[in-house]
Amino acid sequence: MTCPICQKPTETRYRPFCSRRCADIDLGKWFGGDYAVASHDPEDVEKVVDALLAHEEKPH
Repeated sequence: MTCPICQKPTETRYRPFCSRRCADIDLGKWFGGDYAVASHDPEDVEKVVDALLAHEEKPH
């Protein structure tokens, strides 16, 4: 098995990655929204809009 980030052999400690660095890069991609499942369901869009509006209404 190879690391999905750099293609080097995986390290058991960080599997499926080769290092902490590649694991952190992958986590950053999740946080950055690089990994997303596309949806064409109108209800999903409405839920996202409602959630964003609710978040904006909360005092910061």
